Amino acid sequence: MASQTYQLFCIGNPLLDVQVTNGEELLKKYDLKANDAILAEEKHMSIYDEIVNNYKVTYVAGGASQNAARGAAYVLPPNSVVYTGCVGDDNLAEQLRAANKREGLQEVYLVKPGQQTGACAVVITGHHRSLVTTLRAAEMFEQSHLSSPVVAPLVDAAKVFYVEGFFLTHGTPIVLELSRKASAASKTFVLNFSAPFIAQFFNSQLQSVLPYCDVIIGNETEAEAYAVASGLPDTKNLAAIAKAVAISPKSNKSLPRVVIFTHGAESTILVSSAAPDSPKIFKVNPIDDKLIVDTNGAGDAFAGGFLGAYVAGKSLDECVEVGHKMGAMCVQLVGPQFPWPKVSVL
Repeated sequence: MASQTYQLFCIGNPLLDVQVTNGEELLKKYDLKANDAILAEEKHMSIYDEIVNNYKVTYVAGGASQNAARGAAYVLPPNSVVYTGCVGDDNLAEQLRAANKREGLQEVYLVKPGQQTGACAVVITGHHRSLVTTLRAAEMFEQSHLSSPVVAPLVDAAKVFYVEGFFLTHGTPIVLELSRKASAASKTFVLNFSAPFIAQFFNSQLQSVLPYCDVIIGNETEAEAYAVASGLPDTKNLAAIAKAVAISPKSNKSLPRVVIFTHGAESTILVSSAAPDSPKIFKVNPIDDKLIVDTNGAGDAFAGGFLGAYVAGKSLDECVEVGHKMGAMCVQLVGPQFPWPKVSVL
């Protein structure tokens, strides 16, 4: 294990998704929005028992960065991607390990004995998903794990790093350590905005790591939340928001910053600080409504496809197209999964 290294190193909150469909009543009862992601408050805690007791539940390996890591591993040759996060010593963690193994993703979890692995209630209504997360062990990740004998060589050997914005709710010092190290070594550091509430309520944490980020991925609602939180004049113009992010201060000047905003079935936009006034627009091939099962994990699938293609040395245009292909495959399955046998997308 110690001698094996990986090109892509991902870190985030490992979660088991507890997914239900026809959740309209749950949205009303727990004051949830149809296409949103939140951290569970006290008023939401009973949702986990309620959906298990009253609904037909599907358990799917989740956690935004872990989903993207599995997507990248799906695209790349074996032993290309490694992922870390904190789990408990329970059955939920074993389900995550099994899903990772199937996709060829190596994990180096920090395990907290006696703690529960994090969970995410996924409430599906139509083609929308509402995510309610209880982090549990996930927020107990320790910075020292990165310098442990098993993990430190993996950090040193990686060429590309990926972190979900969700991790900033508890692990900003850890993200800063990784991103600064990547920036100093001129390695690529990729951050996903992950959810509107990150920009809304954790904007100072987000701003602290932004100078060390080379690639930013988000969707239209996250872009708008960032624009509002940052006081940008136009909070709806994705190209203008992407430009503002792209040209914000950057530590490693040798790599331009690339910002990608997806917009569901509408076009994806890419802006580079190398040409901030020349946004690139990528059309999304629409999928027949009848083929869409749910959109849980679709954004992570896009990120995974993009990362996989990036690590494989593809152009940015090709990376976006591979992201689109992975997202399209994901929405035709339950939760953040991909078809088997593997479909070649590179």
